[in-house]
Amino acid sequence: MTERPHAYLRVADDLREQIKTGALTPGLKLPPQRLLAEEYGVSDILIRRALEILRNEGLIESRQGSGTFVRERPPVRRISMDRYLIDSGPQETPQTSFTHDAGITWSQYRLDKAFAWIEADERLAELFGVDVGARVLERRFVFYAVGEPSQMSRSCLLASDVEGTPVADPRHEPWPGGNTGQLRSLGIKVDKIRETTAVRMPTPDEAERLGIGTGVPVFSITRRTYAQGRVVEVADPIVIPGDRAVREDSIVL
Repeated sequence: MTERPHAYLRVADDLREQIKTGALTPGLKLPPQRLLAEEYGVSDILIRRALEILRNEGLIESRQGSGTFVRERPPVRRISMDRYLIDSGPQETPQTSFTHDAGITWSQYRLDKAFAWIEADERLAELFGVDVGARVLERRFVFYAVGEPSQMSRSCLLASDVEGTPVADPRHEPWPGGNTGQLRSLGIKVDKIRETTAVRMPTPDEAERLGIGTGVPVFSITRRTYAQGRVVEVADPIVIPGDRAVREDSIVL
């Protein structure tokens, strides 16, 4: 192995390469730190530092009382705007844009949710095109695919559109057809969706809720949903782990 200024980086590099090439397979238990220290000729302290790097990158995980294991690699999702083209009307088999691009059935889908009425701050007011202080329904979601947390979002709707309707009741979530289906039930026909995407590091809360290392970057998406020229829903942000998704868009010329 090529020498590095810090021995623990050399160890992390070698273990990382073995994980990525499949020499260390998902689910495999790593040797105890004492044996790794002997193998690499370094101290236990440096082995702990190397493992911490890999843990932050989401490559390994520690299980209390069991040891350290190579992390199972979740399926990679394709994120494309065509996920919003699902039929939002009555469905024989319920689905949403999330179940569509995650490739899962309704029974494999779970949604944690928390609803609150808030006043729009400057950013939210700008995204909606309304006055600061406008009454808004804030919905915070964690999306699960086959039991694994795969996405988070903060989705907001104007009180003037949804207050007093079933859409404002968390007991109706998850809603077949997602946001488009909800708005359609209120007589609001979505005709445009605009997204902007950034890549950043997760906040500690996002890393914990999504079960990823703090060194795993995330897609941070801001979505505006339009009907007849006005914004009727704002998702800011949608957060998706970068090691589980690829962004794919197309243009017809």
